[in-house]
Amino acid sequence: MPLVKSFLPILKNCGLLFILSVSVIDLHAQNFDLIPKPVALERTNGNFKVDDQLSVYINKMNLEDHAVLLKAGLGLSNASIKLSNDSQTRDNGIYLSIDKQKANIHKDYYQIDITEDQIILIGASKSSLLLAVNRLVQLNLLQENRDLLPAISLIDYPRFDYRGLHIDVSRHFFPVPFLEKMIDMMAIYQLNTFHWHLTDGPGWRLEIKEYPLLTQKAAFRTHGVWKDWWDSSRQYMHEGDPQAYGGYYTQEEAAALVEYAGKRGITIIPEIEIPGHSEEVLAFYPELSCSGKPYTQSEFCLGNEKTFEFLENVLAEVIEIFPSEYIHIGGDEASKKAWSTCKKCQRRIDEEGLDDEEELQSYGIRRIEEFLSSKGRKLLGWDEILEGGLAPGATVMSWRGENGGIASAKAGHEVIMTPGAYCYFDKYQTNPATQPLAIGGYLPIDKVYSYDPVPQVLTKEEGKLIKGVQANVWTEYISSQEHAEYMIFPRLLALAEVAWIAPEEKEWNDFFKRLQSHYRLLQLKGINYYRPIAEVTIKSVADTIKQASLVSISAERYGADIRYTLDGTDPDKDSKIYNGPFYEKGIKEIKAAIVLSDEEMGPVNSKELVYHLGVGSEVKYLQGYSQKYAAQGDKTLVNGMLGNFTYSDGQWQGFEGKDLDVEIRLNEPEMISDVKVPFMQIIGPGVFLPSELAVSWSLDGREFSEPKIVTHNISESNPDLIIYVFEIPVGEKIQYLRVHGKNKKRAFLFADEVVFYGE
Repeated sequence: MPLVKSFLPILKNCGLLFILSVSVIDLHAQNFDLIPKPVALERTNGNFKVDDQLSVYINKMNLEDHAVLLKAGLGLSNASIKLSNDSQTRDNGIYLSIDKQKANIHKDYYQIDITEDQIILIGASKSSLLLAVNRLVQLNLLQENRDLLPAISLIDYPRFDYRGLHIDVSRHFFPVPFLEKMIDMMAIYQLNTFHWHLTDGPGWRLEIKEYPLLTQKAAFRTHGVWKDWWDSSRQYMHEGDPQAYGGYYTQEEAAALVEYAGKRGITIIPEIEIPGHSEEVLAFYPELSCSGKPYTQSEFCLGNEKTFEFLENVLAEVIEIFPSEYIHIGGDEASKKAWSTCKKCQRRIDEEGLDDEEELQSYGIRRIEEFLSSKGRKLLGWDEILEGGLAPGATVMSWRGENGGIASAKAGHEVIMTPGAYCYFDKYQTNPATQPLAIGGYLPIDKVYSYDPVPQVLTKEEGKLIKGVQANVWTEYISSQEHAEYMIFPRLLALAEVAWIAPEEKEWNDFFKRLQSHYRLLQLKGINYYRPIAEVTIKSVADTIKQASLVSISAERYGADIRYTLDGTDPDKDSKIYNGPFYEKGIKEIKAAIVLSDEEMGPVNSKELVYHLGVGSEVKYLQGYSQKYAAQGDKTLVNGMLGNFTYSDGQWQGFEGKDLDVEIRLNEPEMISDVKVPFMQIIGPGVFLPSELAVSWSLDGREFSEPKIVTHNISESNPDLIIYVFEIPVGEKIQYLRVHGKNKKRAFLFADEVVFYGE
């Protein structure tokens, strides 16, 4: 403690050394920045001394594992574990007990009471008592002096039953110790479900004794980096080949991880992909494909009875390892092309009275659901399992936005929300130019925190079918443990609070303040978390009443001193200080940066404020936009707001396989100097710039100018996120503008604002 040391000579002379040192230690013990925020927390006086000679008392013998976990979490290697009698006088120590009556308050209720003499943890059940143990461990990790715990009275329980983290081990294989580390962190932050994505095209990861080729060959591939493998001929290799990349978990390793997680209050749900994403299986069991040949397709043949024999045999072994209520079967992104020409599949469609290949997929899912149900388990799948009809007992994991979850809840099915816009942690969390390569998109921590998993369109009863929320970590662009941690933390802390507390209890500034205490905790746990960068984020929202932009500026660094300019110059420490949102009229460039020191500024960020001449104009779409990426609908292209780094931010409008082809009618004739239209390219998810932009204009809406054609020289193979602005000089008085962006790739086009500049 440098402060105390620096004053030692003075304090000794004054006779005050003991008093001040106790005061400073007391302050160090007073950190209450818990995440997720508890239901109720009362601070009381004093501290509990954490002593290795303490005893941990349990009121039931089956709580010994809880006591062992608590001892390890608090570093009490020599503490003894004793059986207590709730009616006896309590000695100094830590007491763990179950009171089933507390379940009348909430089934996962727990409380923690800390005084100077005792710590008492009470749970409504074994699982809720584990939550209390993990919460106490977090409180201890937050203290600068871990030998003292602040006296508190805490009551807590979660909003959702399901609070999950998904990790894809197919595209990148993670060893068991890393998964144990992630499970430890999940427990600290009150998450309770680990979704283990074990199988996919890049590699099968679980030993199945009935089918040894799944691990001898399908678990190994030619390239370590997924992208290199994907861009190659996508071959697999034999275990033991010196050039092979991959790995798998033995059944004993998987069972041990299940036990490890269970002791920490975490359920592991395995995912075995059906019917698509299965090219690794079909490469070595090609008789299960429609073609009967390896390396020809990714989907099982659903007209072949051997397919269901294989799947049931695999799932029977999986069920023996995993006691989870749910078994995840994937069900996503299956191509149905092979089924449409397969004699076996078409015969199945005829015999079962199915309408088409969509219903054939549902037939397959229903058969698997019936098998799992016969084993006392429930089927969980991605929202594509809705297509063609949902199996009666299925639970849906909604990832393609919220529509799948909404439809499922309205049909009476349980739902777990994990939409990509809020829950996909493989997206960039800040300016992509400063970050390792990712799949694309932009998901900063404040957006994660803003999510409410219960859509407002649901009734109260339908909303009860939303069982929880999950963060997904896909590893196409993650090729190390360190990178995975970097993408998960600290965003997972925001998701943990989303899963725990009611929306009306959330407050970003409060969470942001508490988050600062957790960087030290993450350091103690050896987590390679994302460090807040020195850049700022500028947002502007068009206000049609004030006819101006409402500007807000934020920084990732807590308490940053933000300065900004509106005259085109770079800000310095003497520039105008940002104190809160403000209005600004017209088209202007705002520049902002944070003050790092008297001599240094952070990187300058700039944004154009575009309350322009076209805001609120009428837009006629000659080709329709994608309903999946409708953004703000018909007004998106002229709403006076620019998008950010992701096409799912509600400002970028998508055109799937179609051109952007619109006619814009200004509210009245205007002198226009030029028009600018930003487009996005990020080739990972198949988003490309238009090959050319053709623009023409008119004063009367009948006679249009010759189109001006604008092109670009951006490579279609450039892996970076690119935002390219097409600029078209006009120099005339006009009221109508036609904009035609050619979608040469027939992939996705994403367009931002069509900005009209006046003379």
